[in-house]
Amino acid sequence: MTNAILLDSRDNVATCTSPAQAGDTIKILGGDEIPCVEDIPAWHKVALKKIARGEKIFKYGEIIGEASSDIDCGAWVSHENIFSVPRDYDAELL
Repeated sequence: MTNAILLDSRDNVATCTSPAQAGDTIKILGGDEIPCVEDIPAWHKVALKKIARGEKIFKYGEIIGEASSDIDCGAWVSHENIFSVPRDYDAELL
């Protein structure tokens, strides 16, 4: 079993605290368990639900990017399947 950290209830990804192998169970600290569907390195993101292409990726309660392809629950979320999106930081501070 691999543990993962979820810091905000709005997040759709969590951070694995050690490597996860396909077939492992990932235990979200303080929450659910999900099956790992592909190998994920330590300190990388895992999808907590199916994320559709174009959907925003939330980590720490903030948008960190947008899915460039469909991402299955339990899959590795990386630079291969997300991209940065412009943000209006001035408006966010209001």
